[in-house]
Amino acid sequence: MNKAFTIARSEFKRLFNSPLAWSVLAILQFILALLFLMFIEEYIGVVQALTATMDNPPGVTKIIVSPLYLWAGIIMLAVIPIMTMRVFAEERMNKTLTLLLSSPISSAQIVMGKFLALVLFILLLVLMITCMPLALTLGTNLDWGMVFTSALGLFLLLSSFAAAGLYLSSLSSQPIIAAVSSFGLLLFLVVLYISGSSQSNSSEVFIYLSHFSHFLPFLDGFFDTSDLLYYLLFIVGFLVLTIRKLDNDRLLG
Repeated sequence: MNKAFTIARSEFKRLFNSPLAWSVLAILQFILALLFLMFIEEYIGVVQALTATMDNPPGVTKIIVSPLYLWAGIIMLAVIPIMTMRVFAEERMNKTLTLLLSSPISSAQIVMGKFLALVLFILLLVLMITCMPLALTLGTNLDWGMVFTSALGLFLLLSSFAAAGLYLSSLSSQPIIAAVSSFGLLLFLVVLYISGSSQSNSSEVFIYLSHFSHFLPFLDGFFDTSDLLYYLLFIVGFLVLTIRKLDNDRLLG
């Protein structure tokens, strides 16, 4: 396991040795900050007046914080494939993957190391996003349970994105193809949710298979072990597929 952590540390440093990671964090934070300010302005100017006469009006966390995490998940649908496309595809294109596979490191350690580096990046991203809702504590009270579940849900969602992107990156020698195929898969899962939720063609199976059907309860402050299990199985499944792919590459030389 020490070798996996060594790979994770090396990959995490490599992420920030290029402008890609810095650009993603800066642009995403800028976009989400604009959305955050828009939600606050709408709450002060419109929502607060409409909910003043309600017995149990939705709080600031429901109106401002939950949509912020929702939009973060939607935007990262396109960003995570960009972050994962280079993990294996770029190494295969540069002929360095063969050297890595010939080293005395198991395929599981390689995959886990690279996945942990992505998880660390995702954790950093979620923490940066969470700093914005925390600023609201200066003027109001937050539902900390909902903030925690929203952050946890976003972390699980993005980690599942990363696991899928990691596998598809291992299948290709072209980073662009890896990114497009990853985005296509994630978008397909979103379409499943939209299709399963439509009144004319509702399907519980489609809804269950989609990422976002398990993400939305977290935004409402609900922690369901079945949703957690879905993400864990999804992540483990794609990591196992990636390990098997690397083992196959080793056998073929």
